[in-house]
Amino acid sequence: MNLSLIEVAYAQGAKAAQPSIVEILVMPLAFLVIMYFLVIRPQQKRQKEQGDLLANLKVGDEVVTSGGIIGRIKAVAEQFVTLEAGPSTTLKIQKSHISSALKAKAEK
Repeated sequence: MNLSLIEVAYAQGAKAAQPSIVEILVMPLAFLVIMYFLVIRPQQKRQKEQGDLLANLKVGDEVVTSGGIIGRIKAVAEQFVTLEAGPSTTLKIQKSHISSALKAKAEK
């Protein structure tokens, strides 16, 4: 009698349903969708805005560099920008190091 109870217990455990392929794939796909909307999409938006900012720089704009230097643009080249940081101080920096434009923020 004890032997038949053990057989019944094993038989019931063996009948447990295996998850289908759809159930297995739902969680990773949901994770990827969440990651896209929380990480990838906002980063692409910031990169586009930064690219637009750098493409539209012109003489006279007031900008802030990634190092925190505030200056007015005196000349714009393909890769470099010349800033006037003070009455007699000019700096030549790479365009990629400009983090924001103060004039654009004031207009918004």
